[in-house]
Amino acid sequence: MGRRRKDTDQLDPVRRRLLRLVADSRTNLRTASRAMERNPAYLHQFIHRGTPKVLAEDDREALAEHLGCSPDLLRHDRGFSRKTRRKPPVVAPHAAPRGYSAVPEIDVRASAGPGAWNDEFERTKDMWLFADPLIRHEFRAKPEDLQMIAVDGDSMEPLLSSGDRILIDVSRQVPVPPGIFVIWDGMGLVAKRIEHVPHSEPARVVLKSLNPEYDSYERPAEEVRVVGRAVWVSRRL
Repeated sequence: MGRRRKDTDQLDPVRRRLLRLVADSRTNLRTASRAMERNPAYLHQFIHRGTPKVLAEDDREALAEHLGCSPDLLRHDRGFSRKTRRKPPVVAPHAAPRGYSAVPEIDVRASAGPGAWNDEFERTKDMWLFADPLIRHEFRAKPEDLQMIAVDGDSMEPLLSSGDRILIDVSRQVPVPPGIFVIWDGMGLVAKRIEHVPHSEPARVVLKSLNPEYDSYERPAEEVRVVGRAVWVSRRL
């Protein structure tokens, strides 16, 4: 309890105000993030990890509508500088050169285990550098929404093999159009092709493994914990 209070006291005024507004509105960070059409961990990362540093205008407006407040309450002044803990700052080796963004890699093993994942990722020390135009135009994503993950297993062969790295956009969690997504299956993070079942009510999806030795199965959409859509793959030849 003491540690949480200390962490909260070190937040800037906007982040502390957001926590109060969420509590007073009888919602939570996960629900509020979804109301912004963001991934469920978005606001938790914004408050406790400083990513992003400030909320974009459209995000402020969507969040303010959900909380029933003015968007100005969620706006940082130009001179904003977030307080940091009293320890030396982490500088390179992960500082991205100008024109590039560093994307973290998820530690799949550390993130695995029954009930172990609750919208938070354990990360390795590895970072991947991508040119900003590539992220913006080819991936059609924002750097803060990207995570790298290693494929574990052969269920998606021949498209994806164990050891391949796939880049996922955690802001894209709706399988329309169909595609390859990373999901939480209760034991770990796995890649599956997900397709929406047309005209299903309530909405249902089909989860497919490309390897014919694995069966496909259908689930209610609300039961599938989608982490993000795969947008790029890296493979050793």
